Amino acid sequence: MQKENYYFNSNTGHILILLFLSFVWGSSFILIKKGLIAFSSSQVGTLRVGFTFIILLPFAIKRIKSVFRAKWKIILIYGTIANLVPAILFAVAETGLSSSLAGVLNSLTPIFTLLVGIMFFAIPIHKTQTIGLAVGFAGSVLISMVGASGGLGEFNFYVIFVLLATLCYGFAGNMVRRYFMEIDSITLTSLAFFSIGPFAILYLLSSDFLFRMGSLDTAWSSLFYIFVLAAIGTALAMVIFNKLIQATSAVFASTVTYIIPIAAVIWGLIDGETLFPLHFVGMLLIVAGVFVVNKYKKKST
Repeated sequence: MQKENYYFNSNTGHILILLFLSFVWGSSFILIKKGLIAFSSSQVGTLRVGFTFIILLPFAIKRIKSVFRAKWKIILIYGTIANLVPAILFAVAETGLSSSLAGVLNSLTPIFTLLVGIMFFAIPIHKTQTIGLAVGFAGSVLISMVGASGGLGEFNFYVIFVLLATLCYGFAGNMVRRYFMEIDSITLTSLAFFSIGPFAILYLLSSDFLFRMGSLDTAWSSLFYIFVLAAIGTALAMVIFNKLIQATSAVFASTVTYIIPIAAVIWGLIDGETLFPLHFVGMLLIVAGVFVVNKYKKKST
């Protein structure tokens, strides 16, 4: 208990936790890649959701009567947009996109959160933030145009799946502010997975998942990677992230956005993925765009 209090009540502890979260979430993309060795993209996504559902089930059961019965419809929509759809989209994206680039493009989430807020939730925008939006999207376009030789080539359409996933995250973030401010985040997370978990498991049982488990030598190792992704990268990381926000601030915790791509790129390079100079230019544009968006968001709040 004393060690936990140290981590959550000291500046050094806050930084260590932030680095841990960045490493965990930055590792998610290589774990998805390893899961795809034996399973289809839809199976990887639904396995991730199914495992997280089972892990968080004890928390959800305690809150069914007090919260879920009253808001089950909006929680179901939130769970689908925030968790189920992005889990599948990221897996689909990595069938044609390296894990490191998927991790970098995931950093567009704050930009999409702002864009969705402006278009659908009447969120005001600072004029300088429009520059940040443009710079960030320019970076994603540049990354999507880098060819196999490192020069500009044809557009990689698998980038669109990551953009759609981050768009979902943008909607989810605005939904939290609009509909769930009175619900603590652990309750919301557990109930969101409670609402979508059974559907994910039903899909798995209706697919060739069991056949793959029985016939592929790589199935158990891929299943292990996905379990780690769900248990540590989703369930545990969310609990720690929520505690970090409570101990510091949402502004400090959001710094994780800038560090996740570093971990994703390092894992990709270790796994033999190739990155070219234009990729790094695109990464810098995305990070710069997110920085501008967050900077003026902080000033206006």
